[in-house]
Amino acid sequence: MRSRSTLAILAAPFLLTLALAGCGPASASPAASSSAPAAVKDQSAGASSPASAHASVPASSSASSAGSASPAASGSAAGQPAGGPVPGGFAAASATWVSADEGYVLGTAPCSKAPCTSVLRTTDRGASWKGLPAPVVPLGRLGSANPEVWGIRFATPLHGFVFGTELQETTDGGEHWHPVDLPVQISDPSFVSLEITGGQVLALMEQCVPGKSCSGHGLLMRRPLSGGGWQQVAQVTAPSAIGAGSGMAAVLNGSRVLTTSDGGQSLASYATPCTNPDTDGAVAVAVTGPKSLALLCAGGAAAGSVRKTVYVSSDGGAQWTKAGSPAPGGDPYGIAGGTASRLVVGADSGASWLYSSANGGRTWGTAFEKGDGGMGFNDLGFTNSGDGSVVYAPVTTDDNGLHDPGRLLLTGDGGSAWHVVTW
Repeated sequence: MRSRSTLAILAAPFLLTLALAGCGPASASPAASSSAPAAVKDQSAGASSPASAHASVPASSSASSAGSASPAASGSAAGQPAGGPVPGGFAAASATWVSADEGYVLGTAPCSKAPCTSVLRTTDRGASWKGLPAPVVPLGRLGSANPEVWGIRFATPLHGFVFGTELQETTDGGEHWHPVDLPVQISDPSFVSLEITGGQVLALMEQCVPGKSCSGHGLLMRRPLSGGGWQQVAQVTAPSAIGAGSGMAAVLNGSRVLTTSDGGQSLASYATPCTNPDTDGAVAVAVTGPKSLALLCAGGAAAGSVRKTVYVSSDGGAQWTKAGSPAPGGDPYGIAGGTASRLVVGADSGASWLYSSANGGRTWGTAFEKGDGGMGFNDLGFTNSGDGSVVYAPVTTDDNGLHDPGRLLLTGDGGSAWHVVTW
């Protein structure tokens, strides 16, 4: 089994065909600025204090999303590039949606001159695709020692980001890309996860030193979507994918969960139930409604199986109720839900599984299974109550030298059934 990194989510490159070789160079954005962390209101203790913590980061197959998908967003399609052919042999690393029908995929394809990073766009939920100009940065994975990218998020059809060891931004639908200054609060930052919520770009980063492992100490940062400097929101223990949707975002901080409804300008902090004897800790959190969350805890790993327990909250994390347990097969990767009732859990070990529940996590079935040695997933998420997507076996090398499938799976029924998209 090969380990897969997220954000998150957590992995991805992208190439342009020769016909679209206009990958955008660009002007740098305004210099980053530092600021005091947002106050974190600890609802359990009833106190307000500056955010603080230390961190260790588990590798994850999601970027997203964790990795979860970007929430639906409005935006005019006027000014979008027409697009061109899909590069032959394209494989996906990360996916994002601005509506149920319009989405963007970051990936790579074999090419004669690196970098081979590619971006695709669909406006009919995967029935057809166009190739777009891509940032001139190689595709890679979290923990890389080189300038690489592995994730994509769009806020509107025109405004999007590609992230990895650097951040690239477009405001014309991918016709041109330009580098964005990174926060000064962390040296050698790598993006674990990035989501756009509450008019803010919310990013979780950790320090990764070339030739060494990542530090495991994460910073949750925010920047206005319209531009400007970065501000520190919180220090985060064991950074993983940010869960976002319905105007809310949530991120794990060790045995606690941080939530925000204004893009990180204010935070609430709650204890999770992942500290009981049946679990070793929290793995992932998902936003399933305006105030509802789903939490995935894990423990008791043995021979390719891990005990998984799902808890749900209807009050933003203040109180949790044990829902049920997906099958033990596989190391848990992430959780997502189009509603509080319809949940999906991803896992991989000797195989890759998607487990689904249609009754709030009380009972579970296997919605997808592939005996692939544990190629895993990235960016599991939903844009509405039924429509969701996930990248299966995300590609992690520029030009896909490892021959990863990098396929996009879609569901229209809340996660009970999934189908493979054809590029």
